[in-house]
Amino acid sequence: MDYKFKTTDFEGPLDLLLHLIKSENMDIFNINIADITEQYLRYIENLKSLDLNVDSEYLTVASELIHLKSRELLPHETEDEEDPKEEFINRLVEYKKYKEISSIFKRMEEERKKFYDKLPSELEQFHSKNINIDEDITLDDLVNAFIKFNEKVESLKPLNTVVTKKEYSVHKRASEIIKKINKYKKVKFEQLFEKREKSYVVVTFLAILNLAKDGKLNIYQDSELDSIVLSNKGE
Repeated sequence: MDYKFKTTDFEGPLDLLLHLIKSENMDIFNINIADITEQYLRYIENLKSLDLNVDSEYLTVASELIHLKSRELLPHETEDEEDPKEEFINRLVEYKKYKEISSIFKRMEEERKKFYDKLPSELEQFHSKNINIDEDITLDDLVNAFIKFNEKVESLKPLNTVVTKKEYSVHKRASEIIKKINKYKKVKFEQLFEKREKSYVVVTFLAILNLAKDGKLNIYQDSELDSIVLSNKGE
C-alpha cells in the first residue's frame, strides 16, 4: 500500500488507526491486531523515509500495537488477567464517538454562520402617548377581546369551506371602520368583524389599533363584563 498522506492529514494516532480500520473494512470491536500493526508501522516508516518528523504520540501508539501483537503470540499467564487489547479498543471507540460528535458540532457551526444576529433596537421612537383609550381599557383588554372573538369564529366555521384568496388593506379597512362609526356613532368591538376570513379579521384588528394610536377613536367599556365600544373622538 502506497501512503501519500502525512501526519498533518490526521488529528493524531487514533485518527490514523480509525482511517486504517475503515480502509480495511474491519470491525472496530474485532480488529486484526497483526494486520493493523503492520499497516501502522509501514505508515510510520514511510514518513521516516520522506524525512518527515514523526510526533512522539505516534511512536507511543506504535509501541502499544507491537506489545498487543506480541501478546497475542504468547500464552496468557492467567485468564483473569486484564486484556489490554480490550482497553485499547475501548479507547478507539470513545475517540470515534468524539469525532462523530465533533463533526456534528462542526456542521451546526457552519449552519449557524449563515445567520446574522440583529442588535436590540431602541423602540421608543415607535411609542405613541396619544392613544385615546379609556383608563380602564388596556391593550391587553383589546387583545383578549380579539382572542375571544377569534375563538368564537373558529367554533362557528363550517366543516367544508372553499378557500379563496383576497388581499385586505389596513388603510382601506380603517376608512371603512371610520365610516361605520360615523354612521352609527357607537359600534361594539365584535361588530367590526363582519367576515370570518383570517386575513380580514387580522387586518381589522390592526386597523383598530392604528386608529387608536392616531387618536381617531375613543375606546371604552362601561363595566368589566360589557362589550368594548368604539366611538369617534369627542363623542
